[in-house]
Amino acid sequence: MTSSASASTRIFRVGIVGCGAISRNHLEAFGALDNVRIVGVCDIDLDRARATAESWDVPNAVNTVAGLLDLGVDIISVCTPHPTHEEVVLQAAAAGVHVLCEKPIATRLDAAERMVAACEEAGVQLGVLFQRRFWPAAQRIRSAIDDGTLGQAIMAQCSVMLHRAPEYYSRDAWRGTWDNDGGGVLMTQAIHQIDLLQWYLGDVAEVYGKVNTYRHGDYIEVEDSATAVITFTSGAMATLEALTAVSPNLGIQLRVTGETGASASLTEFPEGSDGRLDLWAVGEKIVVDPVHPDGVEPNVDLATINRQLIPHHTSQVRDFVQALETDGEPAITGRDALKSLRILLAVYESSRTGLPVRFAEAQVPAGVSAKVAG
Repeated sequence: MTSSASASTRIFRVGIVGCGAISRNHLEAFGALDNVRIVGVCDIDLDRARATAESWDVPNAVNTVAGLLDLGVDIISVCTPHPTHEEVVLQAAAAGVHVLCEKPIATRLDAAERMVAACEEAGVQLGVLFQRRFWPAAQRIRSAIDDGTLGQAIMAQCSVMLHRAPEYYSRDAWRGTWDNDGGGVLMTQAIHQIDLLQWYLGDVAEVYGKVNTYRHGDYIEVEDSATAVITFTSGAMATLEALTAVSPNLGIQLRVTGETGASASLTEFPEGSDGRLDLWAVGEKIVVDPVHPDGVEPNVDLATINRQLIPHHTSQVRDFVQALETDGEPAITGRDALKSLRILLAVYESSRTGLPVRFAEAQVPAGVSAKVAG
């Protein structure tokens, strides 16, 4: 961040929709940029919007998206519950306003596709928050794929082993319901790692999965546990396991092996902390870091998790604003977000039918017979 904005620098006027827990990350992130002014906040609970505006020195508080658009905003940042994203994005696009939306982009594929189409037709940018891509460790793995250190990824394993107490679900009435949350551990937590998997391994050909509710079934409708086998169009394969039924929290690990035989593993423990490389196995050497260091408190509350992610929210918000400055495209677009949503919805469909969900044909890797490849 520069110390002061140039007189010729365009100032982007931002409005934030939704004043729940994650809005702090957006307020902090946009507030860190010199060429941004947060001019209003919006919440259906006007008292909450006013309290947020007062706390963050924002000049306007409204309770409708239309009221926020009337403030002449250039960007709307969407922090509302998952199924409401579509309505907000469509209103913004119709007004010619750029949108940065919290994940998941939507809970239904048709809604997400309408959002993407509306923004493209209006000529506005739609970005979706997947801030974990901005971890230096996550980007190092992407670079190692691109520069040939790993080469094309051929295999990945992802483990999302998280703790959520009953109070997490009871705090907000929309949590843990199909209508208002859209799903459980896949939709709300593991979608970040699904995004990383498709970023590293590419387009998906087939998904086979199962979901269940082992621990939280007395107070949620959605799954707290899921497992999946994912095949990519390159022929690469990945496994995913995800739970919010773990105590204590074991965090998240994602390991990638490339065609060179080299492997790298990314870990997030405790949850919300910066991702770090716990394994770098390249050439003849293996460098490791403890996945679960001694003396670390494993069960971290949601407020702490969100607070620790603010620097990476800020990195993605900065990237989004820079894309608008240069008439470019943000690092993570609405079309990118469609991919992770399509994968997790396929896990749900596969679990319902007992059958794999096929998107496209997968390549047969060299040296593998068609009979073995199936």
